[in-house]
Amino acid sequence: MSADPSVDDAGNSNGNASSSVDDVGNSTGSVEKNVEISWFGALCDDDYEFLGVPDPALQSSWEHCSNIVTTADRLGYDNVLLPSGYQLGIDSTSFAAAIATHTEQIQLLLAVRMGEMWLPQLARQIATIDQMAGGRLTVNIISSDIPGAPLESAPRYQRTREWMTVLRALLNGESIEFQGQFVQLSVEPPRMRTVSGKCPPFYFGGFSPAAKDTAAQHADVFLTWPDTVSGVADTVADMKVQAAAYDRELKYGLRAHVIVRETEAEARAAADRLLSKLDADEGEKIRQKSLDTASAGVARQNELRDSAEDDGFVEENLWTGVGRARSGAGAAIVGDPDQVLAKLRAYQSVGVGAFILSGYTHAAEADLFAKYVLPNINHGPLYEGSST
Repeated sequence: MSADPSVDDAGNSNGNASSSVDDVGNSTGSVEKNVEISWFGALCDDDYEFLGVPDPALQSSWEHCSNIVTTADRLGYDNVLLPSGYQLGIDSTSFAAAIATHTEQIQLLLAVRMGEMWLPQLARQIATIDQMAGGRLTVNIISSDIPGAPLESAPRYQRTREWMTVLRALLNGESIEFQGQFVQLSVEPPRMRTVSGKCPPFYFGGFSPAAKDTAAQHADVFLTWPDTVSGVADTVADMKVQAAAYDRELKYGLRAHVIVRETEAEARAAADRLLSKLDADEGEKIRQKSLDTASAGVARQNELRDSAEDDGFVEENLWTGVGRARSGAGAAIVGDPDQVLAKLRAYQSVGVGAFILSGYTHAAEADLFAKYVLPNINHGPLYEGSST
């Protein structure tokens, strides 16, 4: 591992920034910028000792998920994603309200499905939770189907654009006179406001043309799923052009799994063990439970997995085995502490400013990453005070 800089009790480096690296992990000699390091709350029944083998003790519940989040808070992570899945797990908004009062420094990235709730009520809930969290709330915008009411891609993203526009305005305290295809609203903003008085930042991911256009217009942080370093570089470059067309600039995040151990051999053995009891049919059933199984992003994860070597690695330290029993983010950064750190810096060098990481089991892997890698990263929230 590279030299361990001095760290404070939250795990943030207080020494000089180390050199960054290029897209193959070579030092460039430039100063490494702060990056947001987030963990994953696993509210959607996505925690396993053996992938694809459900364990009642690891199912999403208040007790289990709150332990993951408070562990990440204690270990010094900057943010934590609280995902939303209708058929899977527990409600993200209710959970965020509760866990806000059980955490101290970590920001909460609340996943909200556009169209699922009446907009003024959603704005009031977000503002209330932000108050409960002392201004630590951020929002992950979800544009998938509403359960039981599927919608074609074009109108679904039109709905998302209208919701993002109006939700941001309400959270900024603006009066609304809006007549759209999906939103017809004339209303004053709720009295309850966020701590900053402004809308929290919107994190948003999607790979279809409509999704990217929506992000370019309305998101603050564009999230991408695991890909090769060059693939992520291409995505960032593409989104910079699309955002510039609207005279906007975005920040960029990468959602990925991680398996870090003292040695590369141990990390690879942990990856093999994770899949050692997986039944292929059961893995397919798990993938099909998600509402996003037909999305462009999932198609890219499948393509990545299909192009991997026999051992599941598509490039150095990027392993696609997770996607055999998981929809959505389907690859993991696997290696020893130096290799994982180099991989993160390689992504950072092509424009990634935030990482949302996870591992199996989530609380245990959060502890391992915090032990082996986090002290060597200059990290902190993308947005102090969580407002844009």
